Amino acid sequence: MIGSSMILVRYMGIAILSLLILACQKETQVERGNREKILIVGNGGDPKSLDQHLVTGVIESKVIGTLFEGLVGDDAQSDTAMPGALWSDGAPVTAEDFAFAYHRMLHPDMAAPYVEMLYFIKNAEAYNRGEITDFSQVGVKVIDPFTLQITLREPVPYLPGVTRHYTWFPVPKHVVLRHGKMAQRFTAWSEPGNIVGNGAFVLERWKWNDHILVKKNPRYWNASEVQLEGVKFLPIENFYTETRAFLAGQLHTTYQIPPDLVEKMSREYPQYLRQEPYVGTRFMRFNCTRPGLDQAKVRQALSLAFDRDELCATVMQGFEACTSYTPKMGDYSPAQVLRFDPAKARQLLAEAGYPGGKGFPRYAILMGSGGTRSTVEAIQEMWKKHLNILVDVRMMDQASYIEAQQKLDFDMALAGWIGDYLDPTTFLMMWTKGNGNNNTGWFSKSYEAMLQKAAQQTDPSKRLEIFEKAEALLMEQMPILPFAWQARNYLHHPSAKGWHPLLLDNHPFSQVRLEPTKVEP
Repeated sequence: MIGSSMILVRYMGIAILSLLILACQKETQVERGNREKILIVGNGGDPKSLDQHLVTGVIESKVIGTLFEGLVGDDAQSDTAMPGALWSDGAPVTAEDFAFAYHRMLHPDMAAPYVEMLYFIKNAEAYNRGEITDFSQVGVKVIDPFTLQITLREPVPYLPGVTRHYTWFPVPKHVVLRHGKMAQRFTAWSEPGNIVGNGAFVLERWKWNDHILVKKNPRYWNASEVQLEGVKFLPIENFYTETRAFLAGQLHTTYQIPPDLVEKMSREYPQYLRQEPYVGTRFMRFNCTRPGLDQAKVRQALSLAFDRDELCATVMQGFEACTSYTPKMGDYSPAQVLRFDPAKARQLLAEAGYPGGKGFPRYAILMGSGGTRSTVEAIQEMWKKHLNILVDVRMMDQASYIEAQQKLDFDMALAGWIGDYLDPTTFLMMWTKGNGNNNTGWFSKSYEAMLQKAAQQTDPSKRLEIFEKAEALLMEQMPILPFAWQARNYLHHPSAKGWHPLLLDNHPFSQVRLEPTKVEP
């Protein structure tokens, strides 16, 4: 009897343990994140780097924004160069770190792809292009450890917004130089175990193609107000996969949902769906060095045969068919020049030497793994129907997709641009010669002259008028084919509080909190 009782108790213990295991398995990642105060974010892919002088993308900006901050932040008192601000290794943050960062990014050897963001500084462009070699002539001067003087080349009324961008963040001079020379590219200073930041979080772990985890920085100047213990970024490139992961309780917030799922999410999961304005444009880049595509008439024909209204109504739901490249912002309202006119498109294609589509090259549309195949298929069908031409699809992983554009190793490429600040220059400046984000092989001296003229204009209304003329020229030459103004369509769990609609989607994670919330099905 004693033996039987012991066996019974043992089996009961196993049964109870099994039930406990099953109960634990029912806890979703979101529930666990709420308990541990770890926000789980879909981020669209792995960053190319965490060195802010080597990247240009939104994916990188999300992570870099947790590790670093600049002269202007989302709080009125968040001036990083204040006395007492520390790097995450305990070293003081000084004005010298900012000056060193700007010197590094502008150095010609650095070949920073987004260096134009600093061209607002006096003589910055001349130094970057090698026209002057003495950095002391650039408008960056350290007055004392906590005072940085910046002299601009032109009036920049939107400067506070510009300096919130990661290209204006400091880098830890003592750490960068420990791992190489100032302008040496891809050194180990920004890798896990070495990287030192001044933001609300520090890099805890980076498991490639799995996740990035940042943990709360105890040395952050405002650490007492940071309520999250960490942020976990998941590099899910396929947005259908990301949507399934969210609905399975694996994410607090997604990067985006596929446009063709917007209606379904609105109908079945309205408690999660967020639809918010977003300053961005979807477009197609043309490689203007390719035979055929080097003709403006061909590019214009492809644009005129593009039914943007149909695309946004049937495929890119939640987006708005664009009538110009730059989205409306403030008082800037560019001419509505983009239209659907297949008859005119066929005429231009014939004038370019391809009547009825005969002899037209068999181009391919490049897309990244995060792109939506249905969008490309709709484009293929439009051009086949209205111009009698066929185009193929070329899909790459996100990193290879970006690299191919930078090397002009493509015919056409689906792309998008999100404004870095609320001024038309964030959209128009990228199409200048040598700009690291141009990637079309096109440039125009007349276009750049207009941008320079606008930069010197002190009258706000006249300044915008010049930009409108510049954009009209850009759309006439058509090195890009804009087709939709962006919208933020994504899924967000209500337990993540302090998350508000923002035109630039630049959410300060230091101000987000997690409060477990019961969600009605």
